[in-house]
Amino acid sequence: MWDYTDKVRDHFFNPRNVGEIEDPDGVGEVGSLACGDALKLTFKLGQDGRIVDAKFKTFGCASAIASSSVLTELIKGKTLDEAMNVTNKDIAEYLGGLPEQKMHCSVMGREALEAAIENYRGGATDKHELEGHIVCTCFGVTDKEIERVISENDLTTVEQVTNYCKAGGGCGGCHGEIEKIIQRVQGEKVKERRAPAPRKGKKLTNIQKMQLVQQTINEQVRPALRAHGGNIELVDVVDNKVIVAFRGMCAQCHLAEFTMKDVVETKLREFVAEDLFVEEDRDSVDEHHVHRG
Repeated sequence: MWDYTDKVRDHFFNPRNVGEIEDPDGVGEVGSLACGDALKLTFKLGQDGRIVDAKFKTFGCASAIASSSVLTELIKGKTLDEAMNVTNKDIAEYLGGLPEQKMHCSVMGREALEAAIENYRGGATDKHELEGHIVCTCFGVTDKEIERVISENDLTTVEQVTNYCKAGGGCGGCHGEIEKIIQRVQGEKVKERRAPAPRKGKKLTNIQKMQLVQQTINEQVRPALRAHGGNIELVDVVDNKVIVAFRGMCAQCHLAEFTMKDVVETKLREFVAEDLFVEEDRDSVDEHHVHRG
């Protein structure tokens, strides 16, 4: 059960401005039913050039409805230039916050507003299409949209990107490219925030060791493997032995032994403990291939 604020519940159970304006000045449609969320925003301008009315229709969860409702309230009375300054952060903050996994609903609201203003200014009648090339084919998210949510919301992990725009939330095949975009936008900031501090001279409990091994694999090893169609799973940690299983292209690669020693083991010794060594769980690999066959 999501932990919604009172404002989210209020705008979900009592949404403002539901519907569609007849003969609107601007229309913006984003999302799709296939992806689980869709929003249509319409607005009307007064003689002074300010938005006098705005309405929405949405197909989505409580966060999508609440975000759309708040959006219409925020833009009323604003000029188009002022409305363009409304961000997804403004929507989320007005609601007292949204669950991290639902931030994409506020982003969808901002995109619908931009599409509606673009429709008014350019007269386009087609559904709004974002610029750039498709990175996430499961949800139709482009590199430009990913770059924008990373920059505007200071995101540093693939999981955060998924929460804000759904990219990477399907098959996972685009995680490697998303990692590259994060690195391009955030640069050294990503390494500083995400790299676990090296643990030297301090004895770890078994639970601490397991957690730190998993964190290091998730953040230092897996992104590089996914970029080449591979993956890795942590099977077990027994004393100083870390047992892993390679998946995808890595399971069939003749360089897996090199990857295990020179990449996985090196990272674990740097960030967890200097006496760790890595072994591959061949039984798990064999079962995985039998299952797939």
